[in-house]
Amino acid sequence: MQADLDQTLAALADPVRRALVDRLRRGPARSGELAAALGLPRPTVSKHLAVLRRAGVVEERVLVDDARGRSIALRPQPFAAVKRWLTEVEAFWTDELAAFKRHAERPRSPK
Repeated sequence: MQADLDQTLAALADPVRRALVDRLRRGPARSGELAAALGLPRPTVSKHLAVLRRAGVVEERVLVDDARGRSIALRPQPFAAVKRWLTEVEAFWTDELAAFKRHAERPRSPK
């Protein structure tokens, strides 16, 4: 689980890969469409897609109307894992801040 989360976060650390994910949030696209949308050369986009694919963030799908064509789509599982982790971190800090607030607001004993 932790290794998958590490892979996902490492893959998303690059701004180009985050831009690809942002574009793919609107729906699957061919790699050429992604290259055009980002204004990048196709080989550059292919390298970034390979990283996202190895991390399990995206997957290739066969196009219904063209068996030779492929589109790239987001996979929901890695994002669900990131969300779970962020929820746990948020809960920790919420508890810590609540404890600090209780400490800061407790009545002071006179000296």
